[in-house]
Amino acid sequence: MLAKSYPYYLANQPQTSKETMDVLDKYSGKVATRVAVPDAKATEKAIAAAVKAAGPMRDFKPWARQQVLQHCARRFTERRDELAYALCVEAGKPIKDSDGEVTRLIETFTIAAEEAVRINGETITLEIAKRLNGYHGYTKRVPLGPVSFITPFNFPLNLVAHKVAPAIAAGCPFVLKPAERTPIGALIIGEILAETDLPKGAFSVLTLDGKHANPLVEDPRFKLLSFTGSQIGWDLKTRAGHKKVTLELGGNAACIIDADQGPHLDRVIERLVFGAFYQSGQSCISVQRIYVHESLYDELKKRLVTAVKKLKAGDPKKKDTFLGPMIDEAAAERLHGWIEEARKGGGKILCGGKRQGAMLDATLMENVPASADAYRKEAFGPFALLAPFRSFDDVVAMVNDSEYGLQAGIFTDSLSNAMRAWNELEQGGVIVNDVPSFRVDNMPYGGVKLSGIGREGIRCAIEDMTEVRLMVMREL
Repeated sequence: MLAKSYPYYLANQPQTSKETMDVLDKYSGKVATRVAVPDAKATEKAIAAAVKAAGPMRDFKPWARQQVLQHCARRFTERRDELAYALCVEAGKPIKDSDGEVTRLIETFTIAAEEAVRINGETITLEIAKRLNGYHGYTKRVPLGPVSFITPFNFPLNLVAHKVAPAIAAGCPFVLKPAERTPIGALIIGEILAETDLPKGAFSVLTLDGKHANPLVEDPRFKLLSFTGSQIGWDLKTRAGHKKVTLELGGNAACIIDADQGPHLDRVIERLVFGAFYQSGQSCISVQRIYVHESLYDELKKRLVTAVKKLKAGDPKKKDTFLGPMIDEAAAERLHGWIEEARKGGGKILCGGKRQGAMLDATLMENVPASADAYRKEAFGPFALLAPFRSFDDVVAMVNDSEYGLQAGIFTDSLSNAMRAWNELEQGGVIVNDVPSFRVDNMPYGGVKLSGIGREGIRCAIEDMTEVRLMVMREL
């Protein structure tokens, strides 16, 4: 179902090149297809085209932007199986999960289509003193202009959508660099965008490697850089100059199981298994640290280990596969090394812990030292640790003992503890009675501390890509 090769997109048009890049089937390790690679001249042309398109995109009416987004949602639906298969191959994501990501892709563009005609201003009361009688204030939101996007491998459809769809809704031309290892989904999105009547130069999708993507970061003609990925984002921010920057840089999400959850353990365990091991844990909000009240610890541990051992690992193209490969062998080797380090430091492997190539077992540990990489850093793989807590004060301190702060979860029947978690946990979001891995595509999403700056979510992204313009009028 994959084409033999894919073009990149420059100023709305497909382009081939002599230089190509292999895209591997992440399960078999074989070459699945190839993509054309742009040179430095093509990158400059893309930026120049985006600058030239700023005016036409600003004048492209909200209803027309909405029609473009609606067209995309329809075409994604028609090409659903192709998109899911491409995602399964290029990312190694189990086919059921791949189909679920296509659903979110469609939803994200649909939400953006709705928001495209709701970018409103406000009336401001300026008559706050006698001297200001007759003055009235009004605001509207206008597009920033050209914007650049860099996206990661783990959600190569929906994380692209969370940048591209708001840009179209806001009226901003963009240049996108998808992840080198998973570019196919972004190129199919580009193919569908090319079917629309977006102004010339409104978009480019460039299959660049990291060392050739510097212009997307440093070029002052861009008004915003939106980056989702690793901690390298902080370096990009220092090089971005005066442009706005939004960063989503991952986390090591914690989930609290309160003392009153004994009657709900079946549901809790079901969600913990999903949160920790969905798409092999390669999610910024994957459950990594599980803190369980000491009165429930032994029972939850026993039942959770039993559930994890039942997970089927293997070929992601098979419908009953839950756990596919990590993105490559190097990623699996890194996390396996952290697991071994934690074990040698006194941690106990409850299940899993073995690796074969890019396949790493779903692994649970306890007694992991708080100094270990597996505790402190972002695992970004099929790994979670368990630890007991005695008091709510203790667990709040445990969750906050992290350089990250993207999302946390808490299972509790106590409104008081839910509110304390919301007030006291140093996180961008707190999910009550579900795992921190929960996300809906219209909600504000982003973190604090090393997890980044700014917020995704369609409305938040549109606000980032627009600026407020004020008009003051005096009655004559």
